[in-house]
Amino acid sequence: MSQQQHHSQTNSTQLDKPQAIIFDMDGTLFQTENLLVHVHERLFQQLRNEGLYMQETPPVERLIGCLGMLLEDIWRKVMPDGSPEAHRRADELMLQYEDEGLKAGQGNLYPQVETTLRELQDQGIRLFVASNGLEPYVRGVAENFGITSCFEELYSAGEYQTASKVDLVAILLQKHNIQSAWMVGDRSSDVEAGVKNGLPAIACQYAGYGNDGELEGAAANISEFKELLSLLKR
Repeated sequence: MSQQQHHSQTNSTQLDKPQAIIFDMDGTLFQTENLLVHVHERLFQQLRNEGLYMQETPPVERLIGCLGMLLEDIWRKVMPDGSPEAHRRADELMLQYEDEGLKAGQGNLYPQVETTLRELQDQGIRLFVASNGLEPYVRGVAENFGITSCFEELYSAGEYQTASKVDLVAILLQKHNIQSAWMVGDRSSDVEAGVKNGLPAIACQYAGYGNDGELEGAAANISEFKELLSLLKR
């Protein structure tokens, strides 16, 4: 399906107003690659300094392409030849350098994210985050960009030790007694988390981290974050 067809689908689709909207973080709310470019080089240099991974730094595009996956799966793709020790150390360094990068002002929210979240809140919709990231990182992004107050709660795979986003969203729905919700994200794991929990999935096409076809099954596609507002039936 072409970009144009996707775009026309956005404008014509309208969905019933949900009780809640659940958002992915990376590639949905947060433009992560601007942060990762800095983190990636530092991380591999440090692994070499510690003698844990002596190969050349893999291309940063490989890491960016893994956004939305669980960390253990990311390192299996980014450095399949790395030892379990290198992978564990990479987890620690990733968290440390992401935190330092956020505090230094690296990375951005996508355009209109905060204003759109506040408008959804004003309409009485409960807002949540469900991310495959680590809990301090997910919280750190929300705090650094001043959007923590938009959300009732932030859920992360790191905190809940879930094996998939399907499970994480199921916990969220049950815990907050939510009967109707949308799942908004940019990867196949987000679409799957929606579909398998009986929720319409809204596919964000502006990040471009995913592969062709991985957002099939979504109820609607958006090419800008603020288009969420036009999906709501008045």
